[in-house]
Amino acid sequence: MGKILVGTCSWTDRALLSSGWYPQGLRDAAGRLRHYATRFPVVEVDATYYHLPSTRNSALWTERTPDGFRFDVKAFSLLTGHPTSPNALPADLRPALKGRQDRRPGPADTDPALLDEIWQRFSGALEPLRRAGRLGALLFQFPPWFAPGDARAKAFLAHCARRTAGWPVAVEFRHPGWWQGDERAETAAALEDWGMSAVAVDMTQTLPTSIPPVTPVTSPRLAVTRFHGRNEAWGTGTKEERFRHTYAADELSEWIPRLRGMAERADEVHALFNNCCADAAARAAESMRQLLDAPTGPGRDV
Repeated sequence: MGKILVGTCSWTDRALLSSGWYPQGLRDAAGRLRHYATRFPVVEVDATYYHLPSTRNSALWTERTPDGFRFDVKAFSLLTGHPTSPNALPADLRPALKGRQDRRPGPADTDPALLDEIWQRFSGALEPLRRAGRLGALLFQFPPWFAPGDARAKAFLAHCARRTAGWPVAVEFRHPGWWQGDERAETAAALEDWGMSAVAVDMTQTLPTSIPPVTPVTSPRLAVTRFHGRNEAWGTGTKEERFRHTYAADELSEWIPRLRGMAERADEVHALFNNCCADAAARAAESMRQLLDAPTGPGRDV
């Protein structure tokens, strides 16, 4: 049975900082991360989706967390085909995106040389985490228009696999087709061949874009589940509307056998809560950990 590590998808989200979850008077970045690491053994870094990380921050995160702590780092937006403002890039790379930031990019919309340069800077900045054994995974979250029926999407995914060879990578799809029908087995087989971990998703199941709650394990090293809440404003509302959800005990309990089943096939399972309104994610993560720690046996339901 592998380890199940539970945490949240940010420790610096503004809503969390203003919620009162951190002890009163704890205002410095170092203190907050050290406090978070006393409560949870894993966290997702989402700021790296918006801007390239720095070697200095990676080194500081390593210094401020104990052995065994894990950071799952979200890939920079351009690496996964998302719209990216030139201002999100270092100054010397901005001209390459001028006039293109308002377009929806396709898998091959960006200059391969630019993507290679961004990957080199992105991965280089994470070396302190990697060397210290703190890097859990690089999370490649692909956009909703990244569809399995598009041959260019599959070619881009294969290109990402080649670029990230040797790195721990977890893949989350936002198009449900990857995990539906005959496509499901093909998707799992491809990720397994590339050594990439599939990301399972919890979200509302009432929308055409809902990702089914399947739990494929495609790497013996790591499996990941991200809990986005079950708000029906997903995909249409503001960030707060999309992720506003307080998980009920029964909603968490239905994932206990799924997480344990994943842990039977992977050395580590990361369960990360992304319902980031106030301290809802932290409270849900704490409740999930308690449910996982509860004894099981005949006569006890989970």
